[in-house]
Amino acid sequence: MKVEGLTIKGNWAPRWQPVVDAFSANFNDGEQGAGVALSYRGELVVNIWAGERSNRLAGISNQPWAENTIVNIFSAGKGLVALCVLQLIADGKLNLNSPMANYWPEFAQNNKEKITVRDVLCHRSGLSAFHEHIADDQIFNWAAMSQSVANEASWWVSGEQQGYSPFMYGWILGELVRRVSGYESFNAYFQVKVARPSGIKCYFGVPDSELDSIADTGPLKKNIISPSNGADSVALGKLMKADPRGVTNRAFCNPISLMTATNTLAWRQAQIPAANAHANAHAIASVYGALANKELLPAEVLPLCWQEQTFADDRVLGLPLRFSHGFMLSQADRADCRYGRGARAFGHPGAGGCLGFADPDYEIGFGYVTSRMGQNILIDERAVAIIDALYAVLEN
Repeated sequence: MKVEGLTIKGNWAPRWQPVVDAFSANFNDGEQGAGVALSYRGELVVNIWAGERSNRLAGISNQPWAENTIVNIFSAGKGLVALCVLQLIADGKLNLNSPMANYWPEFAQNNKEKITVRDVLCHRSGLSAFHEHIADDQIFNWAAMSQSVANEASWWVSGEQQGYSPFMYGWILGELVRRVSGYESFNAYFQVKVARPSGIKCYFGVPDSELDSIADTGPLKKNIISPSNGADSVALGKLMKADPRGVTNRAFCNPISLMTATNTLAWRQAQIPAANAHANAHAIASVYGALANKELLPAEVLPLCWQEQTFADDRVLGLPLRFSHGFMLSQADRADCRYGRGARAFGHPGAGGCLGFADPDYEIGFGYVTSRMGQNILIDERAVAIIDALYAVLEN
């Protein structure tokens, strides 16, 4: 469906026109600026973008979305964090079954000495939220957040229950990567070991030179119908209100700047690995395409991306979720939780819509970014429509 006045920019092979059409149709449902990229059998066959962006800090308003436009992809960055950990496992510097405290002695405080690397990767550590009050500006201070993580206690016995960790996840694993790799910071490791080899622009802490390329995020102006299965911001809000001192509320609102600071300079230049990666669709598709094409991880470690480790009603999100080692896995009966059609598909969504996944069975790497945040907390309907179109191409 064509949208009047909309120009789709970029490149695509004619075979993939249905993907372009599905992307274009989303602009009838409130999309303002977005991009989609698709890697197939090691080749970038779709790399498109359209619409407008604003960047209040740079004095930019309603300017065309460009090839180099980057946007906060929120939790879609968690898959990139997991990749860094798996690389260190491949290098023999980490062991999945070893206690975190073996690599980070201070982490053992408050009975956390038995929590393993695997527990954290699979969201079974019980470290889903901070009990102690965190000051609004503390989230921009890596050393302070690492200390707070070390001081924390689990919300339940590690390994016994599954509880998604929206923000702590990144500081825990980011500090682990920093300590084990010897790099100055998590982002420094990521740039050398993932971004540069993949030829992409993706940052956990945006450099000054890229600040003007950012698109502000905001709510989707015309909300597509939200799912009736509880996987939306309304249902999540009810969970939070039901227990103001509980793990779900504190996971997202301690401190409240986790929810309110995303268009600020401090947020953009800090390292908040679970939530503040800034990238374009090309970057996400390139990384997942490399994984689908057996790159970035050796063959003996790659299966960790799709091997199920936990499938349970999640204590934090109140939904059944299925995880491998840091990636979400598909659920056959849920369109909002299908990362491709292959049995080995894996990926991760970001709040409001951004998404990346790999489907090794179909040799696909997929990336979708948007500046307009919908209500879904898993895979947004805009991405679902594009994914359905791409598999229709492959299966017809």
